Amino acid sequence: MSRIGNAPIELLPGVEVSVDGNAVVVKGPKGSLTQALDPRISVSVEDGVLTVARENDERESRALHGLTRALIANMVIGVSTGYSKELKAVGVGYRGALKGSTLELQVGFSHPVIIEAPEGITFEVPEPTKFIISGIDKQLVGQVAANIRSVRPPEPYKGKGIRYVDEYVRRKAGKAGVAG
Repeated sequence: MSRIGNAPIELLPGVEVSVDGNAVVVKGPKGSLTQALDPRISVSVEDGVLTVARENDERESRALHGLTRALIANMVIGVSTGYSKELKAVGVGYRGALKGSTLELQVGFSHPVIIEAPEGITFEVPEPTKFIISGIDKQLVGQVAANIRSVRPPEPYKGKGIRYVDEYVRRKAGKAGVAG
């Protein structure tokens, strides 16, 4: 029994879902998203409630059941409210600036690091050391945030680098003095 897969998805106002053969299309106020379906999974929409079902109880079908339901639920939330991730730069001289739709980072290299915004992603820089990545596709927002963080991940000795706002960086002690 899949607790996640069997849970119905309430469709928010302004969100339309259509099933076209082996694809689900979710349209909402912020845009539309499409997800391909495995042939073992079926999706039905009745009275503003979307349900996901599987054809058998094989291990792979059970796994796809919960996965498909979670992906469609994320699409429904994305087209209605959207997703965002916040990053901050910690370090002397570490900062970012918005140049059109690109993010330009100064993070201790001899050159600025320029990151282009993929289609469907927007960058905001409310402060020079704070970056907000937002969009309707949860997977894409998370991947772009991870790519920005990987430019200069936080290091454990001084804590310098780019990190998520709610991320805790465990600090290490430096070298011990030589006694002797």
